[in-house]
Amino acid sequence: MTNGIPRPAGLGKANQDTKFHIDYNWWQTQQSDDLRLYLISHLPTAEERERVAQASTERVVDYVDPRTGEVFRYDTLQMALRKAAQQPNFIDPQGSTVVDNIFRVFLKNGNQPLTPRELETWVGKPALTILKTIGGITVYKGIRPTTE
Repeated sequence: MTNGIPRPAGLGKANQDTKFHIDYNWWQTQQSDDLRLYLISHLPTAEERERVAQASTERVVDYVDPRTGEVFRYDTLQMALRKAAQQPNFIDPQGSTVVDNIFRVFLKNGNQPLTPRELETWVGKPALTILKTIGGITVYKGIRPTTE
């Protein structure tokens, strides 16, 4: 399910070169959506979703990015998502909605901003379709233009 909330005025009209990302602050304003539950829904198996749903959010581990050497503190959900994002079928153009696949791209790439043209190769949909989905008045799952 994707609850759409109108985009605030003043952000300008998005185009195929506008960079988007997950705006986690958007989730704090939502009454009906729970970010943790939505993130858990992206885990690959029912068993994994159940295990993570019952895990403490207080337990964190250090994760060292093998490419950069940067150290991150991750809880059980963050580690499970990181592992899931490395699977080849994490982004599934045939089995998931466009919005879910775009969200998964940002989970996979560390929420680095991307344009619809860049998302096209990941999501398997034309840039114009992606733009029409996430570049309109409605914000889906916190996917919004960056303010850069």
